[in-house]
Amino acid sequence: TNSVITIVARLSPSQQSRVIFEEADVTTVTLVFEKEGVYLHTNAKRSNQDTTIPGFIRIVERGGEPALEWSALEDEGRNAAAVFYTKKDGEGGVEDTNFDPGYEPDWAVISTVKRDQVREHPPVKETSQWSFSLPLSELYSLRRSRFSLGRNFLVFTSRGGHPLPPLHFHRGGTRELLRALQRYIILAPSPVDGRLFLAYPHDSGALSQSFDELHLFDDGSSDLVSRFIQDPYATTFGGFSKVTNFFRGALRPPDSPFHSRGPQDHHGPPSADDEPGFELITCGVELGPKPDVTRGQPLDKWEEFLDPEGRVKDPQQIKELVFRGGITPSLRKDVWKFLLGFYPWNSTVKEREDILRMKTDEYFRMKVQWKSVSEEQEMRNSLLRGYRSLIERDVSRTDRHNTFFSGNDNPGLALLNDVLMTYCMFNFDLGYVQGMSDLLAPLLFVTQNEVESFWCLTGFMEMVHQNFEESQEAMKQQLLQLSLLMKALDPELLDYLDSQDSGSLCFCFRWLLIWFKREFSFEDILSLWEVLWTRLPCENFHLLMAASILESQRGEFIGSDHDFNTILKHINELTMKLDLQTVLRGAEANYLQLACCKELPVKVQEVIGLVRSPQPR
Repeated sequence: TNSVITIVARLSPSQQSRVIFEEADVTTVTLVFEKEGVYLHTNAKRSNQDTTIPGFIRIVERGGEPALEWSALEDEGRNAAAVFYTKKDGEGGVEDTNFDPGYEPDWAVISTVKRDQVREHPPVKETSQWSFSLPLSELYSLRRSRFSLGRNFLVFTSRGGHPLPPLHFHRGGTRELLRALQRYIILAPSPVDGRLFLAYPHDSGALSQSFDELHLFDDGSSDLVSRFIQDPYATTFGGFSKVTNFFRGALRPPDSPFHSRGPQDHHGPPSADDEPGFELITCGVELGPKPDVTRGQPLDKWEEFLDPEGRVKDPQQIKELVFRGGITPSLRKDVWKFLLGFYPWNSTVKEREDILRMKTDEYFRMKVQWKSVSEEQEMRNSLLRGYRSLIERDVSRTDRHNTFFSGNDNPGLALLNDVLMTYCMFNFDLGYVQGMSDLLAPLLFVTQNEVESFWCLTGFMEMVHQNFEESQEAMKQQLLQLSLLMKALDPELLDYLDSQDSGSLCFCFRWLLIWFKREFSFEDILSLWEVLWTRLPCENFHLLMAASILESQRGEFIGSDHDFNTILKHINELTMKLDLQTVLRGAEANYLQLACCKELPVKVQEVIGLVRSPQPR
């Protein structure tokens, strides 16, 4: 019998990684296919560790069940460990107390397999740790590709969403392997990526049923699927109460029309991918020079933009002035209420007085609902009890460096708590999700008013509430759109990130989730958010911001020896080191550069609002 080691990636309450080791017995083994000269790419640091390990790829039947296995050349002649990538939610195992994500644990991207192996078990000698065995019933997909250096490789992903380390076929053999695999499974090509294949059992009913789930991306971008699938941290990104299924969702395609060859027409991967090379997908967009952009002065007058009855005479002019230079701090309390929909732009002073009175009554009716719940009632309401617990925990650590929220028994903290609890009554389906306290704190700081901050929060949440929904479809879509922008703006940088398992841009997740709240100073966030609330020049200007930040780090990445871990570390170390005005100028320059391109792909035009995206039927 062989000893089987199961490495389990999970998140503990402290968001650290755990590893659980188990043993299992393996019965009769029948060798079906074998190929030597298959190198496993470990993505270890190049300075002191091997990054590829020579070995064998095999298809074997263990007790009648076919499995795909790889073992290192050094392990031949002795029992090699088999590494399974699994996710378990139960407690147990040994916690790595030395794990340090480099930033707040609740926002951490956690790696169990790669970080522990790179730090604790260098794969130079002890190569058995990299061996793996994956039952074909658990194979979700495979992708054929090649590095920028021309090395052909396959990436296999399990149904749990866990990609195995890339396998490089230095001596060919991928087509023979795929033919052998088709004795047990059907490999259906993805309609959006000719190099991606989805695995199904030889069961036409199961295949047709699964077709409804194949369309992860309807934007026509050919290699975005693989960026999620190749990401070795795909199912270990967590720390939010309703965000933990993000990358698993990214690997679970939503419904959309599917047009593909049926099983009866499928004879394996298309011959266009014949070895030794694979087709390289390029953007083909020729952009003009990036224009110079200057920022303006903040809006410092307000009354002159109102008519005698108090209506805003030209809302578009106000938005353009705010986008260009922000708002003077003394005017924020007034202007923010319009930008966030608390007051209509065409409302009179008298109408605004009525709106405030009505909104105040409505707020306190909702507040009474949770305030009047007795302890005995709450004991039987686990949902409300859970919301209260999350809010109390997050409020106690939100912007405590700001004097408005600092110290113990601070009234600002009590207001923060009450507004968030009342929002649970306003939107009970969504309730409270970690990160919402970050959105409320600046609103409360500026308005200094419980009722006004609440209704401003509801307006803000109208713009970003999809970010917090459990399905995470909106976050998935935004990362895909950011990839499209980067593919047009700087394809070389995106290719480099892709080659280092970072093409999914998952390290931008926090940026997009709470609109850079943790990346800039509190004062900068006040300026940034009012710019973003104008929705100029397009609703996805925050994605152009993210692209601007990534482009600013180009010199750090291109030509370096960064791997996924060091890229992630570097990105998180940018916190509080970015110049807001520089990033804003870069984002606007990105927009103007793309908008001036006459052959800009339609999908990129949709992202920056030049054309409307087709509405789902």
